[in-house]
Amino acid sequence: MELYTDGACSGNPGPGGWGAILVAGAKEKELAGGEADTTNQRMELQAVIEGLRALKRPCKVTVYSDSAYFINALEKKWYVNWRKNGWKNSKGEAVKNRDLWEALLQEMERHQLLLQKVKGHSGHHYNERCDALARAAVPKK
Repeated sequence: MELYTDGACSGNPGPGGWGAILVAGAKEKELAGGEADTTNQRMELQAVIEGLRALKRPCKVTVYSDSAYFINALEKKWYVNWRKNGWKNSKGEAVKNRDLWEALLQEMERHQLLLQKVKGHSGHHYNERCDALARAAVPKK
């Protein structure tokens, strides 16, 4: 299973949207949503969460994202110390987007993830489609 994701925000914070595409062989499923007041990082995380939630059974999933925030937090296992330190970061501050990180970690317990960083706005077919889905889902003011 492959999951492509992207988030977008008109202003940061501001209205935002997320897009995700699940790919299994020749089958594709597009997902999108938005919020009136959010941040780009929240939309990046929401895209991954919603894509994983859409899977009906536990899967091995390769997640493609252009979000360094998402990729680094998982690859460098920042969340391990966040949990251990009562959801405080290395500066002793509350971890931003804790609600979404907790939701993502819950989904990670159901699935096996492999992370793949893609360069944003570089012509990658699915990344461009996810970007378009996310931008289209941004609520109009």
